[in-house]
Amino acid sequence: MIKKINIIKPSDNLVFLISDIKDLDGKYFSEKEIKYIKSQNSKNKKELITFNRIDNWLFVQFIAKEKQEFKKLEKVRIAGDKLVSIINENKLKKVIISSLTGFEKETLALAEGMALGNYQFFKYKKDSDEKKNSLIEIGIFSKDINKKNIDELNTIIDCTCFSRTLVNEPLSYLTAEKLSEEITNKGKESGAKVEVLSKKKIESLKMGGLLAVNKGSIDPPTFTIIEWNPKNKKNKKPIVLVGKGVVYDTGGLNLKPGEYMNDMKQDMGGAATVAGAVNAIAKAKLPFHVIGLIPATDNRPDGNAYVSGDVITMYDGTTVEVLNTDAEGRMILADALAYAKKYNPALVIDFATLTGSAQRAIGKYASVAMQSKAEKELSKLQISGENVYERLVEFPLWEEYGEEIKSGIADIKNIGGINGGAITAGKFLEHFTDYPYIHMDIAGTAFMKKKDSYRGIYGTGVGVRLLFDFVKSWR
Repeated sequence: MIKKINIIKPSDNLVFLISDIKDLDGKYFSEKEIKYIKSQNSKNKKELITFNRIDNWLFVQFIAKEKQEFKKLEKVRIAGDKLVSIINENKLKKVIISSLTGFEKETLALAEGMALGNYQFFKYKKDSDEKKNSLIEIGIFSKDINKKNIDELNTIIDCTCFSRTLVNEPLSYLTAEKLSEEITNKGKESGAKVEVLSKKKIESLKMGGLLAVNKGSIDPPTFTIIEWNPKNKKNKKPIVLVGKGVVYDTGGLNLKPGEYMNDMKQDMGGAATVAGAVNAIAKAKLPFHVIGLIPATDNRPDGNAYVSGDVITMYDGTTVEVLNTDAEGRMILADALAYAKKYNPALVIDFATLTGSAQRAIGKYASVAMQSKAEKELSKLQISGENVYERLVEFPLWEEYGEEIKSGIADIKNIGGINGGAITAGKFLEHFTDYPYIHMDIAGTAFMKKKDSYRGIYGTGVGVRLLFDFVKSWR
């Protein structure tokens, strides 16, 4: 929890965020200590200097010099993650960031990096108490940062961590029905309206893609609709977000090799992004109409599973020749994208851990984005990507790529050739749209096997902060 603090007590653990030694308050440090801080920063290039006063700790954090503001703020977030490690090593429960005038963005970025870096998922560990982080509260002492700023930051952090936890949960807990239940409970907290379509309703709607993938499972699919529709909304047409909810992906009858299956609980990362983002937007009461659509199922090779060679009739009547049952994410997303047409949306963005091709192309440093009729919207999303340092790299959706998914016996097939896999997947999805559309492949950014600064290890919650910033600045 991050809190607004109005009074600093002598026993408080303090973090001083400064850009120059002149910024230090002399009442907290002796001349000898100030000389030491200056020496450590100028000669030894240290940006964090610590003092253990026995009764309390003092930390001096220098703001890294950087011409571009978004890069500077990212360095401050990373510094916050490093700082929180030291705080937890020394079992401190509370710290206060003392911020000078003019450092509002930097202070919030430091607190954000600390809070996100403090996240842990120890639900299934017996000895979790021994390893649990000690920090429970971050105070902000600043004349320029108000409670509304802090409340908004708390909301973003809370919903990012909610998204992370969904991704980290195993299938033994998080079935498609349980995912819908978790989203419903979070909606009660945030004020978002949640409707869950059962298998019977999905069958009545003839969502062939979702039903085909679900055929190999003994657990029923769900289709969750989460909506924030405030009375003071500024957009006449809603923004629709679609999230891939494959709660576990074995590859179906095109079974994945064992080691490639180990982390496939994270294949619902897109669903977690959408759920986290819409709840954050609702909880912060942003004045924009936003709808989230989350088709969910696991993909298993049971006796009645769909097979290569099957022809599936989708929600919009398109026939799809299945040539790989491991290309299941696009099958369930296609039904949701076609369903989104009923809302007459201003823009639809889908988020999906869709292809290894995207991950191999750009690694963990950005998500792959593609657009159709949404050039301006993608440019704005890229700006938000820089603001929160969840960057995007645009891939093309040229019409020539459509040749790769033409089928001899159906309208289209569900995979292209061996090259350009991320793009042909996007081209497949584009077929089901007729509105401004952005496809986000987050295969490389949704899950980390090693700790990545404040993004942590395992589920990252990527996209929640991005979408919040994007919707907040919607035209």
